[in-house]
Amino acid sequence: MSTPLTTASPATPVKSSGTSGNTPRLRGPRRHTAGKPRRSVLLTVLTSLVVLYTVVPLIWLAVNATKTQAGLADSNGLWFSDDFALWDNIRDTFTYDDGVFTRWLLNTLMYVVLGAGGATLLAVLGGYALAKFDFVGKRGIFAVVIGAVAVPGTALAVPTFLMFSKMGLTDTPWAVIIPSLVSPFGLYLMWVFAAEAIPTELLEAARIDGAGEARTFFTVALPLLSPGIVTVLLFTTVATWNNYFLPLIMLKDSDWYPLTLGLSVWNSQAETIGGDVIFNLVITGSLLTILPLIAAFLLLQKYWQSGLAAGSVKE
Repeated sequence: MSTPLTTASPATPVKSSGTSGNTPRLRGPRRHTAGKPRRSVLLTVLTSLVVLYTVVPLIWLAVNATKTQAGLADSNGLWFSDDFALWDNIRDTFTYDDGVFTRWLLNTLMYVVLGAGGATLLAVLGGYALAKFDFVGKRGIFAVVIGAVAVPGTALAVPTFLMFSKMGLTDTPWAVIIPSLVSPFGLYLMWVFAAEAIPTELLEAARIDGAGEARTFFTVALPLLSPGIVTVLLFTTVATWNNYFLPLIMLKDSDWYPLTLGLSVWNSQAETIGGDVIFNLVITGSLLTILPLIAAFLLLQKYWQSGLAAGSVKE
């Protein structure tokens, strides 16, 4: 006779003796996702200090450019005066001393176009050649470039002046343009960027298809180098636009002054006997001087940022 099968009853859940309000809930460690990064109070404070250090001088410059010469002494430096004279200051800046400010502005543009533009072109050509071609003496050139980056430009100003004086080029625009063509940092930056941004296989494929070196460079390599080119162009433009010491020792004729040197001359007029005190024009001219640099960064930043992540994802 078979024994009847018995089915086991399902286990009944154990009921907690305490109430849910008295039972403590253990919280696991907080997980920070990629979308919600951890906030750092120290980093926020340091960033705020950097922003203040950068923005406050610009605010001071913009506010005081709206004041007259008398308003600069009678009002707070970080607030407006009773008279809003921005447009009058701009007009007086361009018309003072027979409109010499316009001449200085055109000189600065010439130095930037020829000097910074030429430095960028040479840096692109040299960086591409050093990155993608092998030749004798390449390691020596690398050592020279690194050494040139470490030498400040002011240390070479006096030797450059002596050399140009022997050549008879002082007090001419070439005394500012030719030294501006040399940018060791720009060359090194393009060298490193070209080595990573341009695949060697892509160049070999272009050569197999029958493209010459010039066509390969302009049609294949140059589009890939555009973020690096914009970066070098911005650095060389800022360096040439703000160049002060080299024109100071090279130029005597005020007709060839850049804006930096010309505004310094206006500012020093107050220290001479019988000189005009035109601090309002100096401040307004300084504001007009930085506007092209701000516009250049705003217009070129999309080309600059487009290649910042190039090569960050490895296939």
